[in-house]
Amino acid sequence: MFPVLALAFLLVPIAELAVLVAVGSQIGYLNTFVLMVVLSLTGAWLARREGLGAWRRLQAALVEGRMPTVEVADGAMILLAGALLLTPGFLSDVLGVLLLLPPVRAVARRWVPALLARRVIRRTRGRFRVSVVDGQARPGGDGRPQGTSVAWGTPEVEQPPRPTPPQSH
Repeated sequence: MFPVLALAFLLVPIAELAVLVAVGSQIGYLNTFVLMVVLSLTGAWLARREGLGAWRRLQAALVEGRMPTVEVADGAMILLAGALLLTPGFLSDVLGVLLLLPPVRAVARRWVPALLARRVIRRTRGRFRVSVVDGQARPGGDGRPQGTSVAWGTPEVEQPPRPTPPQSH
């Protein structure tokens, strides 16, 4: 994970700078600056509008008594979009504005959890077991108490055995 982050921290600013220079050489540096300011202001307005909408939907979900998973995911993506819009550069601004569009967020809500689940399963296969009964993750080995159910790095989980009712005589 560390090499990926280090590479991202090096390559993203270089890519942003390359795009800024390329756009500046095509349309002029003053026009590039104005375009960046307009894109940032538009993104800030859109982030505020979408953020307030997500907040209202979150409150409505809580009033209805349902789990606000979609609303929380939307709020997190809107927050990420706002952070991307604060960083200078066209690439981050475009990604930020895209995350503010509801259809893009809908696709990301389906794509990101599947990606994370595959990554977690791949990285933890065989190293940890998760008990369904007590929810604790423990290093490998099967020294589990009787009656617990274990998932070995897979999304499928065995169900704990059902207790048998006492026999009356």
